[in-house]
Amino acid sequence: MINKQDMVTANDALAGNEQKIEVTEPHFVNQTDLTKAPEGTQQQVLLGMGCFWGAERLFWNLDGVVSTSVGYAGGFTKHPTYEQVCTAQTGHTEVVRVIFDSQRLPLSQLLQTFWERHDPTQGMQQGNDRGTQYRSAIYTFSEDQQSIALQSKDQYQAALSQSLGNAVTTEILPAGQYFYAETYHQQYLAKNPGGYCGLGGTGVCFPPSLA
Repeated sequence: MINKQDMVTANDALAGNEQKIEVTEPHFVNQTDLTKAPEGTQQQVLLGMGCFWGAERLFWNLDGVVSTSVGYAGGFTKHPTYEQVCTAQTGHTEVVRVIFDSQRLPLSQLLQTFWERHDPTQGMQQGNDRGTQYRSAIYTFSEDQQSIALQSKDQYQAALSQSLGNAVTTEILPAGQYFYAETYHQQYLAKNPGGYCGLGGTGVCFPPSLA
């Protein structure tokens, strides 16, 4: 029997699909092109906080965020489907791709919201959602982003250690391939306002002297 909280190996992961999921509709909230690359002072980062529905809504509401989309990252399977990710046999976690204007919203400030609005100490789960697809993760696109993410983790760990004693389990790695989730997942809680959102933080704020 498969334990969905055990990370699959590359050798045992599902092979995947030749056909990728095509996302053709614009962002349901702000009408941006979900497939457009960052330009100018814009950057992108992939953030995993458990179920991606609630996480995406959290970020599209932030001043300085240009666009968001949801998808799968950090795993082995090529062009995975949602059903495949839910088997815990692809290695992917659910993530939000956040494109943001780094002059209006620095990554360090964006990550304050990331740390405070979910529980980054739960390992392969988030609340009642259990499995490797719900693990906390930050996937970066440059050495500078990686450095900022690691420093931010250390700062939040210090606050957690003082308040709760829990250890951060967030995976922080250079981004691999990002696979878009199916269209019906994109901006799900804007299309379905009464839908499920399991986001819940630890109650520990980012250190005020660093915020």
